[in-house]
Amino acid sequence: MHKPVEGSVRLAVDGVEQEEGVDFFADHVAGQVTFVPGREPAAGAGVTAGFVFDVPVRFDTDKLDIDLAAFEAGEAPNVPIVEIRL
Repeated sequence: MHKPVEGSVRLAVDGVEQEEGVDFFADHVAGQVTFVPGREPAAGAGVTAGFVFDVPVRFDTDKLDIDLAAFEAGEAPNVPIVEIRL
C-alpha cells in the first residue's frame, strides 16, 4: 500500500495545497515525498497527504464461472483474487 499511482499524490501544509514538482517530489516506487529545498514546512506545521494506490493481485483459481445468458451482458458473480505481497 505504499506505492501511490503516479500523478495522484496531493499534499498540503497547514491546509494549503502544495504542487508536485514545484514544492515537493513524490517517489512513486519507494512511496516517499521529498520537499524541494527552500520549500520545507516550518517546524510544527501540519502536513497532510493523500493518494490513490494500486494493490497487486492475482487470480486465485484457474477457472471462472461466467454466465453469458443475457444479450450483450455477462455476469461473473465470484472472482477470487489474492493480494501479492511485494
